[in-house]
Amino acid sequence: MRIAEIHVYAHDLPVVDGPYTIASSTVWSLQTTLVKIVADTGLIGWGETCPVGPTYAPSHALGARAALAEMAPALIGANPLQPLMLRRQMDGLLCGHNYAKAAIDIAAHDLMGKHYGVRVAELLGGVASERVPSYYATGIGEPTEIARIAAEKVAQGFPRLQIKIGNRPVDIDIETIRKVWERIKGTGVRLAVDGNRSLPARDVLRLSRECPDIPFILEQPCNTLEEIELLKGRVLHGIYLDESGVDLSTVIRAAGQGLCDGFGMKLTRIGGLAAMATFRDICEARALPHTCDDAWGGDIIAAACTQIGATVQPRLNEGVWIAQPYIATPYDPENGIRITDGYIDLPKRAGLGISPDETLFGSPVQQYG
Repeated sequence: MRIAEIHVYAHDLPVVDGPYTIASSTVWSLQTTLVKIVADTGLIGWGETCPVGPTYAPSHALGARAALAEMAPALIGANPLQPLMLRRQMDGLLCGHNYAKAAIDIAAHDLMGKHYGVRVAELLGGVASERVPSYYATGIGEPTEIARIAAEKVAQGFPRLQIKIGNRPVDIDIETIRKVWERIKGTGVRLAVDGNRSLPARDVLRLSRECPDIPFILEQPCNTLEEIELLKGRVLHGIYLDESGVDLSTVIRAAGQGLCDGFGMKLTRIGGLAAMATFRDICEARALPHTCDDAWGGDIIAAACTQIGATVQPRLNEGVWIAQPYIATPYDPENGIRITDGYIDLPKRAGLGISPDETLFGSPVQQYG
């Protein structure tokens, strides 16, 4: 089997009931990039990448398309059933830009699953959970309102909550955490507090030391890995890496040197499903809990995150976050990925398990082959 055609689409995703606010940005709408690979057998595979604007990470929508334009012509004729060789070929064509390469990797896995008649999760090692845990991430907001949302999401069945903080006085962040805990204490729900790189070490130390009675993990509180390394052993709470986990080399360093207690990992940031499976195995070797999510995106990214999330050892599975609650129109109205009672059912069909409605995306912005 060979890649015969590659089609790239741009698609707007307005935020339902927006904006979605994190420390680095306020998001009203995002433009996602979709990739359709057509094999010489007629089989089709879908991929997607959707950065949360240009300030969350060193990635953006136009950058993804420029990177795809650099690589795609030379990928015509490549074998999509060999993801390792495909990744090496992409690395030989373009340095970095994992988030763009991930869209090709996801599409190849979708196509491969359809070719063999199995789900992507089975290609990645096997299904550990048919019902994958999700988690809810609040935006940054007024403490009482965030506490109300947290209680509402616990009632809906989410096993884990992530509270966004940062880019404001730390007193308000501390108040937010305390008000949330007042509402969810005793429910058994796991709590993460996510700074999205925005806090100075001074504020992290204060926040942790003023909340010794509240069990939560701190997710990427500071901007750099060096700052986080200096905090280890000085805070009272576990620290997870998110944005600093930029590649597998960094993951190996962080895990090997004990720089963190777990990860919030983004599928497209690490380079796609093949790299995510390696990341999963590194975490399992060191018993490091982690998530399997992405920054944003529609049904394709949601399906890919769910497929890899289904393979994670349950005791280490911190859940799959998807943007589905914020997206008005699913790509696949019948089989699209949905959160139900805080969990996501793994699709039953081969590949990613979804069939996007191409009419939603309009004409391709790039075509090759």
